[in-house]
Amino acid sequence: MKRNATAVWNGTGKDGKGTLTTQSGTLSNTQYSFKSRFEEGVGTNPEELIAAAHSGCFTMKLSFNISAENITPEDITTKATVDLNPEKGEIVGIHLEVKVKAEGLSKEKFEELVADAKANCPISKLMNAPITIEAELL
Repeated sequence: MKRNATAVWNGTGKDGKGTLTTQSGTLSNTQYSFKSRFEEGVGTNPEELIAAAHSGCFTMKLSFNISAENITPEDITTKATVDLNPEKGEIVGIHLEVKVKAEGLSKEKFEELVADAKANCPISKLMNAPITIEAELL
């Protein structure tokens, strides 16, 4: 299985602008720029998209893990925060905050399943930055 996205950039890194388009069409010529990446400009940015990908991937992996225990998760909400150090030009960390509602799931099993999802979702495996997590079973 392969997925793709296309970036188009016009101009210099600081003064130029670009668009992102995904294979699914969810993003279609979505703008991004220096301001949307390093300031508070309109548009998206690569770090925001990484956060969306990581929160979605982790959440789905955790859902599979919980379901494998014959428990249906009622709600899993994950916020991913990507920390970019512009001076170094690198992502220095990713923090996941997850809240789960799953009747019948013990705290101990929950912690085990969260740790597995953190270590084994494909986006976590891709990251070359520390991943921290706060997990709450509601």
